[in-house]
Amino acid sequence: MMIVNALGKACPLPVIEAKKALEQAGAHEVIEVWVDNEIAVQNLTKMAKHKGLEVTDEKVADREYHVKIDAGEKKETDKIEDTTGQGLSQEGADHSEPLCQECSGAGKVVVIASDCMGSGDDVLGKLLMKGFLFALTQQEVLPQTILLYNGGAKWSCEGSAALEDLKSMEEQGVEILTCGTCLNHYGLSEKLAVGSVTNMYEIAEKMLGARLLVRP
Repeated sequence: MMIVNALGKACPLPVIEAKKALEQAGAHEVIEVWVDNEIAVQNLTKMAKHKGLEVTDEKVADREYHVKIDAGEKKETDKIEDTTGQGLSQEGADHSEPLCQECSGAGKVVVIASDCMGSGDDVLGKLLMKGFLFALTQQEVLPQTILLYNGGAKWSCEGSAALEDLKSMEEQGVEILTCGTCLNHYGLSEKLAVGSVTNMYEIAEKMLGARLLVRP
């Protein structure tokens, strides 16, 4: 059995750490994930069922739950490279052929138009957006481009809580573009710390040409 102690860790860390443990687990090895809230239990259960794995949970204390996931059968896969330079697992892949668009980040554009995700509470909204940007770094396939404008421009500047996440994605080939007008408006023109400056013409061009547009 492998123990993943995710007590006190915010979403999406429990699910991400559980996925990593499952990748390392042997056939039918049990992964036991410790979390401190029912939402995390539900997220882990949903992830396990999506993968077709057996999952059970138990409340062992007032704020402690143990979720057990059977890793199931393990399959041998080959590592290949996608167009963003990430390693992807694909059984029986033909290494002589490039990956299709659906298997790569080509044409996928993420738009960050605010420093908050959703509305209702700005403190919560900032935590959610930070969590979303971190969750992006953990995806098997990264987007081709991330566009940041209006309040979203703050995420690519010095002092941003998501700066390392954006830098990590840029190092893996993701294009990070921040609106120059927005940087000027917020007095951040000299504080851009990742990616490059763009303009509204290019933003419109990227959005209109996107195969998939994601706006959290």
